[in-house]
Amino acid sequence: MSVRVVKRAYRYRFHPSPEQADLLNRTFGSVRYVYNRALAERSRAWTQDKRRVTFAETCRMLTAWKNDPETAWLYEVSNVALQQGLQHLQNAYVSFWGRRAKYPAFKSKRRSRASATFTTSGFRYRDGHITLAKMTAPLAIVWSRPLPEGAEPSTVTVSRDAAGRWHIAILVETTVNTLPPSDAAAGIDAGLTSLVTLSTGEKITNPAHERRNRARLARAQRRMAKKQKGSVNRAKARVMVARVYARITDRRRDHLHKLSTRLIRENQTVIIEDLSVRTMIRNHSLARAISDASWSELRRMLEYKADWYGRTVIAVDRFYPSSKTCSVCGVITASLPLNVREWTCSACGMSHDRDVNAAKVLRAAGLAVAACGDGVRPARA
Repeated sequence: MSVRVVKRAYRYRFHPSPEQADLLNRTFGSVRYVYNRALAERSRAWTQDKRRVTFAETCRMLTAWKNDPETAWLYEVSNVALQQGLQHLQNAYVSFWGRRAKYPAFKSKRRSRASATFTTSGFRYRDGHITLAKMTAPLAIVWSRPLPEGAEPSTVTVSRDAAGRWHIAILVETTVNTLPPSDAAAGIDAGLTSLVTLSTGEKITNPAHERRNRARLARAQRRMAKKQKGSVNRAKARVMVARVYARITDRRRDHLHKLSTRLIRENQTVIIEDLSVRTMIRNHSLARAISDASWSELRRMLEYKADWYGRTVIAVDRFYPSSKTCSVCGVITASLPLNVREWTCSACGMSHDRDVNAAKVLRAAGLAVAACGDGVRPARA
């Protein structure tokens, strides 16, 4: 067992005063304005002059905008938040140039996440209280769990969701103890009826949070549809719809955190399938259920927790015939339709549960990768 230094974000609810809420709302709007204007300038420079605008140039643009009488209101909010907005735009361009994301898009007041990031020069942390720049009083944070002892926040991100809830994410550098080495390894087959099926034969039922709240969500959406567009009552109805969605999201995240933590604690190696969820949700019959299962989020949690605690996550190629391969003799069945949940191997006569067999095959393939270091690809025969 060893100690590892990691950067970890702790997220809390907080309740701003009317003055703080007004300042934060203006900060969100200013950050969005600066981001969009800088994006427009960078796009124009490339379209007209074939020239890339650097981050330093956008910072100088921000100074000019603040000195312009028409946009002097940018002085009313923290400059740190505005600078971080430009940094987020720069990161978006870096991801685009690295072919990891699409070209940066403009932020919308209604559809984009309202947030602002503050570095150490933009807030004060003292005696367990956080005070943001331009504020005279600390935020009333609901400390649902304490920060690590002796940890000093390096970055805080304040946000407001569509349901009107305020959150603050505090990034700190802390230590985690890696878990003791283990010989256990688990193959995981993702599904819809069972969220995951383990190579041990255990099946974790899919909670289907969205489906369980579908009637409540439909009622809230019908009420909103009946309200006049642009009215105050429609805005209130929209918040009620957002609260239902927030409940679904919170419950789903909580379940995935518990499941991923359990899998990482119990297994030294976790083998998963490299699913292309973006392609799978094009199937309109299953898109809603696939989105509700949130396989991508589960994989993300498994990967970063494995990195924290000294575990290994191996992704098997999505085209590897895990469902059609017999986990006993290795013979590949020619055809296995999706509606066939149990099948018998024609070579050895062994009867298989489709999901359990796939999890076992994934485990064997992943352990082969761990042993030889090669990639897992389907046979070329």
